[in-house]
Amino acid sequence: MQKVPITPQGYRKLQEEFERLLKVERPHNIKAIAEAKAHGDLSENAEYHAAMERQSFIEGRIQELQTKLALAHVIDPSKISQDKAAFGATVKVLDSVTGEEKSFMLVGPDEADAKNGKISISSPVGKSLIGKLAGDTVTIQAPAKTIEYEILEIIFE
Repeated sequence: MQKVPITPQGYRKLQEEFERLLKVERPHNIKAIAEAKAHGDLSENAEYHAAMERQSFIEGRIQELQTKLALAHVIDPSKISQDKAAFGATVKVLDSVTGEEKSFMLVGPDEADAKNGKISISSPVGKSLIGKLAGDTVTIQAPAKTIEYEILEIIFE
């Protein structure tokens, strides 16, 4: 399997969720299952069925996080050449059509969160920004339209 790039903060976030599920959520839910079982007839016990469904979710998420953590390749953006857009950089752009300024942080697929301005380096926008310099113009072929951005600034935090 191929390693997946992730920032140190993203890795910590996955680890924290994994630990919380393992040490807090799972034991709490096991108690909830035991309490629901104590109420008797399981066929009509909504609490039991809800707890079992929650247990299934918790176990699935634990396995998913184990895989993500095992495949993670932690990249510290401060150790990357900072003269052009790269993994971990925040890239400020100007939409050539609308005149709107936007900021995108270039992250790995497990950290991508478009609503919060974090885009995957494997997304069309991410791919087009990687390796570019401030002042460059990039054209992105999106499914609905073509987007053109001028890169205003590249920031590494």
